[in-house]
Amino acid sequence: MLYFKFSDYLMKTYKEKVYKIPVNLPATCPNRDGLLGSCGCIFCGEEGAGFENLSAVLPVKEQLEKNIGYIGRKYNAKKYIAYFQNYSNTYFPLEKFREYLQEAIVPDVVALYISTRPDCLNNGYFEAMKDIKEKHGVDIVVEIGLQTVNYHTLKTLNRGHGLAEFIDSVIRAKKYDIGTCAHMIIDLPMDNMEDVVEGAKILSAVGVNQVKSHSLYILKDTKLGSLYTRGIIQPVTMDEYIERIITFLEYLSPEIVIQRLIGRAPEERTLFSGWNTSWWKIVDMIEEKMTRENRYQGKRFNYLNGVTCLK
Repeated sequence: MLYFKFSDYLMKTYKEKVYKIPVNLPATCPNRDGLLGSCGCIFCGEEGAGFENLSAVLPVKEQLEKNIGYIGRKYNAKKYIAYFQNYSNTYFPLEKFREYLQEAIVPDVVALYISTRPDCLNNGYFEAMKDIKEKHGVDIVVEIGLQTVNYHTLKTLNRGHGLAEFIDSVIRAKKYDIGTCAHMIIDLPMDNMEDVVEGAKILSAVGVNQVKSHSLYILKDTKLGSLYTRGIIQPVTMDEYIERIITFLEYLSPEIVIQRLIGRAPEERTLFSGWNTSWWKIVDMIEEKMTRENRYQGKRFNYLNGVTCLK
């Protein structure tokens, strides 16, 4: 096995294919509404990450029913994950957050995945998630935006949090039996291969359950877009990205599920994305290189549990 694919994990867990259904809440972010800042992260567009979502005006249940109806007919699907995708989905009053989760408990939804920031996850939200998980028998995973473990880069990205907040959120999630998925941008031009390796090591050491890898895309009307058009920021090459993601996988625990190796972007607003190459072609190139060079997830996972003293 080259790496622990999300599709394999879902099949093993739920015994059939499971489809992820996006849910769009009227969410914002403390890095946009003035609490921490007003400009957001330098790469973030006006719609957050939810550019394919239905309108946030629609109730959660209606969004799910519409999307499930379409996906179910198209793919003969029977099980689904409700994915609260855009912005910071735990950045609501606690009771409102609980209400949104409750609305997502509809037939055939087997899990709730909730995208958020590490500094927007206090124990009250974890208690609400645990309560709904136990009452309704659904799995719950928080997808936590980290992007990089380099605190200099986090500052450059204007994330508004550091690495400690991420580590704390993962530790507390475990106490409430809530799953975790770390979002990482592997090819940030401010980072180097040492940052990539350290990222894999830290995610493995704190025991995240899943990882979602993005490749950097650059949107119009963002600070990153301005830096790019002025020639201050240049993306790494596709070959460099492929080498980075393979090295990242080699140092990552083989027990961590890989949700994806590369992301997509809204084409009409993108200045740079995926080296003008289809995402699936890049995945093919990654897998072909891993096979050719005998490289696989966890190949270099030999650095925890006081390993130096065992040699």
